[in-house]
Amino acid sequence: MLPKIWALFYVFNERYFRNLGLLFTRKMLETLREPSWVIAGLSTPLLYLALFFPLLKNLNSPIFGSGEVLDIFLPGLLALIAFGSGVGAGWGVIFELQSGVIERLRVTPTRRFSLLMGSVLRDTVMFIVPALLVIIVASFFGFQPHWGGTLVLIVLQSLLTVIVSAISGSLGLILKDIGSLAAIVTSFQLPIMLLSGVLLPISLGPNWLQIVAHFNPMYYVVEASRILAEGVIAHQQVWLAFFIIIPLTVIVLWWSTRVYSKYVA
Repeated sequence: MLPKIWALFYVFNERYFRNLGLLFTRKMLETLREPSWVIAGLSTPLLYLALFFPLLKNLNSPIFGSGEVLDIFLPGLLALIAFGSGVGAGWGVIFELQSGVIERLRVTPTRRFSLLMGSVLRDTVMFIVPALLVIIVASFFGFQPHWGGTLVLIVLQSLLTVIVSAISGSLGLILKDIGSLAAIVTSFQLPIMLLSGVLLPISLGPNWLQIVAHFNPMYYVVEASRILAEGVIAHQQVWLAFFIIIPLTVIVLWWSTRVYSKYVA
């Protein structure tokens, strides 16, 4: 009896991972067929590094201590890339709805979670590649990466991309309209990023702004990322960020899977 159960479990997981791999490959090929988007995704963070960072070099504040300004700026920039890599998923879903791709997928036996994760994993890769490129380029500007902390930083911010991508894709299915999705995304994107301190630490702001920022999950990611960039992993702020982000990721993926199951039924 046990060998039969194990065989069924193996067959189920083999089909699941094969479907997920096919859907992820499809999404990656779609992205690579549009080199302009790839170039924009790689060049935008480098422009931040080249054009915005020089404005901060002479910034004097006790919040920076004896460290380099780049140690504060770069983790926030990476969080900005992580957020931006996932936010466009909804537009892709709406395009697939309008072009009939979703309609054809309705009749396939593919699990809806695989449909969701194919896009999410693509967006995660589209965060990791520019992030590594920015870290390498920043090392020529004086940034000294601590690879243990950097690895944990990439994992933490990849979870942020997963959350944003899943929410954006689900909203695309629900709204089915580019204008409506754009209105919602632009309404929330700016305050979320500003209240996370991606470019400058929230601690530079007034007390009321610091209090409001604590209701923003992205704030904890940015704060923990700045600590991880210094090579410190076993820190209270890092544990707190994972304590918040991991359950939030599970909740968002559960909700998004239900949305996909309902709207791609």
